[in-house]
Amino acid sequence: MVQKVIGVAGFKNSGKTTLVERLVAHLTGRGFRISTVKHAHHSFDIDHEGRDSFRHRKAGATEVAVISRDRTAIIHELRGEAEPSLAEVLERLKPCDLVIVEGYKRDGHDKIEVRNLGLSHPALAGDDPTVVAIAANGAVAGSPVPVFDRDDVAALADFVIRHMKL
Repeated sequence: MVQKVIGVAGFKNSGKTTLVERLVAHLTGRGFRISTVKHAHHSFDIDHEGRDSFRHRKAGATEVAVISRDRTAIIHELRGEAEPSLAEVLERLKPCDLVIVEGYKRDGHDKIEVRNLGLSHPALAGDDPTVVAIAANGAVAGSPVPVFDRDDVAALADFVIRHMKL
């Protein structure tokens, strides 16, 4: 099954994570099954020194699965392998109504550009045909795509539902 994907893209401190969090809460509250993918530009750990999974990984395990009755996690150490593409990550996710992707602003899926007008970041909309809407903390004059107030999550969610045909 091919997942439906909408991206949330923008530059540092534009409000991407807060918007994703609020969209997920709003859409799941309306009964949709939502998954997310977050791209990090730096190394990260989801387990910590001293934990059993951390010890397994540091001992050389390529994958460590941590399972409980409430959640599961599989940690895959790349150990020199190439970072998986977004398409490869999407193939691993269970089917859902929509995957919201934070980051991956250069990939080919449709995106909502998040703008903090108090910062001098370049615009994505206009130059990037995959940007289908802007969520900003103020008016954006002459926008080539619909503009939403960053805090009007209900209106943005309605747009996503229509645009993605959920």
